[in-house]
Amino acid sequence: MSRRGWGLFLAMSVIWGVPYLLIKVAVDEVSPVMVVFARCVVGAALLLPWTIARGQVRPALRHWKALLLFTVLEMAGPWLLLSYAEQTLSSSLTGLLVATVPFVAALAGRLAGEEDRLTPVRLLGMAIGVVGIVALLGLDVGGAHLLPLLAVALTVVGYATGPLVVTRALPDVPGAAASSIALLVTAVVYAPFAVPQLGQAVDASPPALFSLVGLGALCTALALALFFALIREVGPQRALVITFVNPAVAVLLGVALLDEPFTLGIAIGLPLVLVGCVLATRRSDVRRRPSELSEVDSAVP
Repeated sequence: MSRRGWGLFLAMSVIWGVPYLLIKVAVDEVSPVMVVFARCVVGAALLLPWTIARGQVRPALRHWKALLLFTVLEMAGPWLLLSYAEQTLSSSLTGLLVATVPFVAALAGRLAGEEDRLTPVRLLGMAIGVVGIVALLGLDVGGAHLLPLLAVALTVVGYATGPLVVTRALPDVPGAAASSIALLVTAVVYAPFAVPQLGQAVDASPPALFSLVGLGALCTALALALFFALIREVGPQRALVITFVNPAVAVLLGVALLDEPFTLGIAIGLPLVLVGCVLATRRSDVRRRPSELSEVDSAVP
């Protein structure tokens, strides 16, 4: 992986380790629909003016079918399902379940004919990463209901297949443009259900309001722009390996900010997660034809 790829990878690993905490705080006071709506409104308010100023909206809308599919797979569906699930599941368990995204992505990529093969070393890295996540968080499924677990499973499918849409159908669409349009569409779809609940957000506590703003600004607007760049730099399968690191980041934030204990599971699991990520993101020795290389290079911003 290139230096730029590693920089984007580390940034996304940190940024998308935060939402589990913020969503958990927010859904204690507002509905999942309001969480998604507020997140999209804040994100769109930050990204859309930039997209309009650069004249990227109209060219992006030429790919409206692919944009709509990306919106459903990455935002409109998963964000509601994730918020619903975290009403009953712990953020740690949710993060652990979402860490299965790379496996689903690998299967989806193979079915879609992706050239980037899964070598034994990369498979070993993924296995080590899963062992690290289990050691890090534990598998606390006691009392968990079927519907929240199903919601997370559907979220995993959406997160795993969304990047394939980016690489196959949106290679020439800037990340900020695709993200801002998707956020606006999702906000419009959820508006009829969220607007009657605006009183919840107005009466929410400062921590809940901060969580909503943080979800929209940091974990949505900034994160999506970086995520598009990461996908185009390292490919969809490697980009999704960040889901191994995200739960580790969430645990470390809890230790640093919430005075949670630094357990033996953290001490053992965190190094395993990092080693697994290094192995899982190694480039496979697949030689491409010159025409294929030029196509890939043209997609890198």
